[in-house]
Amino acid sequence: MEKKLIVKMIKKCFKQYCEADSLPISEVELEELAQRILLAKEKEQTADLYELINDAVYEFLT
Repeated sequence: MEKKLIVKMIKKCFKQYCEADSLPISEVELEELAQRILLAKEKEQTADLYELINDAVYEFLT
């Protein structure tokens, strides 16, 4: 799976939770989050990617 796509989807997901244009996540944290999502998708290939991303972003924010 393309990591750039995952990062783009994460940023888009953050926008629904945050009103400001800036993201509440650093580039390092963004890379780590993307890596965790990629690993989760590899483990459970039938999992919905959007669901994995939404869960990861929500978990990061809470």
